[in-house]
Amino acid sequence: MTVAVLPFLAFAASQVGTPGPGNMILLATGARFGLRRALPFVAGVVLGKQLIIWPLGLGLLAIQDDFPLVFNILKWISVAYILYLAYRVAGLRLAVRDAQDTPPGFLAGLVVHPLNPKAWGMITTGFTTFVSTGTHPLQATATIAMCLLGLQILLHPIWTLAGQTIAVGLAGKPGEKYLMWTLAALTVASVMYALFAGGGAK
Repeated sequence: MTVAVLPFLAFAASQVGTPGPGNMILLATGARFGLRRALPFVAGVVLGKQLIIWPLGLGLLAIQDDFPLVFNILKWISVAYILYLAYRVAGLRLAVRDAQDTPPGFLAGLVVHPLNPKAWGMITTGFTTFVSTGTHPLQATATIAMCLLGLQILLHPIWTLAGQTIAVGLAGKPGEKYLMWTLAALTVASVMYALFAGGGAK
């Protein structure tokens, strides 16, 4: 009666480390503002997943079948928010060194994962696939929360730094707008995949 930690870490790393709505937003934010200025936003994104893990682990999954309409409404609100972020990304331009506008802060980052269908699907899969029947909910939730927190602390800044690195080479050049359009398109594609091919936003 426990959590299969190593298999879950392998699964979670494949999810946290690969393209999805959250990582595309981090990439674009790093490209626009650089890692240092984006750190409060990155911290918010890291901690925001905890706002999903604990309610799911401590009982929300148990009542999902009783209130499907509520969950569907939340799903489409989430989709709308991610698409709005994609629209914003498409209009951003890089210019890390002289960007004068204010980067998104901690609170903006905090809501990225709670409104991210991929995050909901990943965490739901974690509880339903890697937790043995009979495991105490607090033990299961704390284990999954710690595993994901560690992976995010490692991987989210890497995505943000990757955006900064790309910006150094492309800022002010013709390829700049195509990069941002591509990031926006990947954000939309990833949320569509999470909804329709990856098991749906749960």
